[in-house]
Amino acid sequence: MSEESRYRDAGVDLEKANTLVSRIRPLVQTTFHANVITDIGGFGGLYSIDCTQLKNPVLVSSTDGVGTKLKVAVWADKHDTVGIDLVAMCVNDILAQGARPLFFLDYLAMGSIDLDRVEAIIRGIVAGCKQANCSLIGGETAEMPGFYPDNEYDMAGFAVGLVDNADIIDGSTIRVGQQIVGLASSGLHSNGYTLVRRIVMDELGLKPDSYLEECGRTVAEELLEPTRIYVEPVLRLLRQFPIKGMAHITGGGFPDNVSRILPKQCQAVIDPSAWEMPPVFRFLQEAGKLSPKEMYRVFNCGIGYVIVVDAVDLDDILGRLAGMGYRAYRIGEIVARRPEDVPVRLM
Repeated sequence: MSEESRYRDAGVDLEKANTLVSRIRPLVQTTFHANVITDIGGFGGLYSIDCTQLKNPVLVSSTDGVGTKLKVAVWADKHDTVGIDLVAMCVNDILAQGARPLFFLDYLAMGSIDLDRVEAIIRGIVAGCKQANCSLIGGETAEMPGFYPDNEYDMAGFAVGLVDNADIIDGSTIRVGQQIVGLASSGLHSNGYTLVRRIVMDELGLKPDSYLEECGRTVAEELLEPTRIYVEPVLRLLRQFPIKGMAHITGGGFPDNVSRILPKQCQAVIDPSAWEMPPVFRFLQEAGKLSPKEMYRVFNCGIGYVIVVDAVDLDDILGRLAGMGYRAYRIGEIVARRPEDVPVRLM
């Protein structure tokens, strides 16, 4: 028996890995811009940055995963959307500081490479990169027998963006009287799935094809709805309006994420009645007997991205977002904060 055969018998198939690269190369190349000066398969991805329009260019980076939403993908045996989630979780974060995403890399690990499954995952990543207008310039697919249970996998993403130093948005210009705009989420996005799975799978015993009357579709369709990518509409707003602060509403909900951008003298007052909570959140709240406080701490509850703007620009911004096909609402305002006040108050 050859050494290569022994490696394959131990669980790692090098030929399968080479086949995978040949299958996904055409998909990945569809995300390439003129700045990409390498193909996949090299030791590193090469990306040429044009900084001629920037006085003091700054790179902004983020890394993230999809969490236990991957358990739902395995449960439903549907893997072509979690790649979008992976891109979204990274690019929405760097977008919150005013950065334009440039390129993306992924890391995918599993016990044994299933070519069809990996190709479906990569198709999702490619779709997410196209939505964010960034290039997928590299990645790693690790076959790790004995490390992951059968059919399970994990993945992580890494995004890099660019912004001029003078245009970095960090919340430092947020002031009393400014208005808070909330952009609608596409659903649960990629947070709270440990609790979601407890309610849906363990307590209710639902199956992937169980029909949710409240949502008008199956459990799998609702739970695997990909995270919305906000790059296109927000970058357009940044070119037209002085945005004061932005927050990606992920784990921790409004209290943890909006508070990250607030000056100490400012409090964000959020009015949940300003938008209608999507059916999936009402379903989970009732089925799981969750308090409003826990709902807004664990889930986005229908608002996936928050922008703080001057009051004079509010109507124009809401109009521009509506014209681009994005549902957005005035969900609150910035008020003076006393030393004993919490940074974010939900009315």
